[in-house]
Amino acid sequence: MAAHLGVPWRVTGFTDLGDRASHRCGIFRGSPIDVFAKLNTGGETGPELRGLALLRRHGAPVPESIGEVPVPGGSLLLQKAIAEIPAEWADIGRVLGTLHRAYGESFGLDFDGFFGPLPQDNRQCPDWPTFYASRRLEPLLRGAVDSGHLDSTLAAGVSRVISRLPLLCGPAPRPTLLHGDAQQNNFLTAADGVYLLDVSPYYGHPEIDLALLDYFAPVPPVVFDAYRSVTPIDPGFPSRRELWRLAGYLAVVTVDGASDFGRPFLGRVADAIKLYR
Repeated sequence: MAAHLGVPWRVTGFTDLGDRASHRCGIFRGSPIDVFAKLNTGGETGPELRGLALLRRHGAPVPESIGEVPVPGGSLLLQKAIAEIPAEWADIGRVLGTLHRAYGESFGLDFDGFFGPLPQDNRQCPDWPTFYASRRLEPLLRGAVDSGHLDSTLAAGVSRVISRLPLLCGPAPRPTLLHGDAQQNNFLTAADGVYLLDVSPYYGHPEIDLALLDYFAPVPPVVFDAYRSVTPIDPGFPSRRELWRLAGYLAVVTVDGASDFGRPFLGRVADAIKLYR
């Protein structure tokens, strides 16, 4: 990290990437390196740097961190920018499968994080249904209700799903190191391989990451085929996919539920309730 600090640097341009992220971000073109900068206004930078360091220790390919720069109203997360090439979908599947071969003793993590702009409680639990209920769905349900975007009928439906989690979660998983926000835009393909971006790691159910891969848009089947070449996918995963996405749906409703982008996610919440009520 310290290698780039204090070194003369000249900015030659800026590429705005805000349309690909939940935070304002972009690449400062310069010499001798290009620098990716992401503006965080809620204390997200410190946990993200710790998350990147955790994944790096487990051999996951993540961008090279430069550090954190305080700015009015928040801080900038700075990383060495990576030249992007068209996605290598099979490599994405293999990299995620390799990450999922790192295991922990319990579900959660010893520090909290963020899912987009929302704080994420990672306090550890001994079993997955308890963790998914108390650390993910219940806080996100409260946030969606408090935002005014989720009505009482849908909220009651989510509560019913939460009460049934011990029956819905499938075989007990081993606590697996997750990307944590593994939607397809958070993988970057470069000439030297695939990198994991915007990570929010914790030890959880591997199907969480798998469910988020095609959360916003389809991905080719080769992603899952390549993943299976590294580590298996339980045959029951397709029936649980929407259960794991429910947390993400509630997050979008909380942050963007009044927008043209966010309103359709209310329908997705309703559809998930019908599947698992």
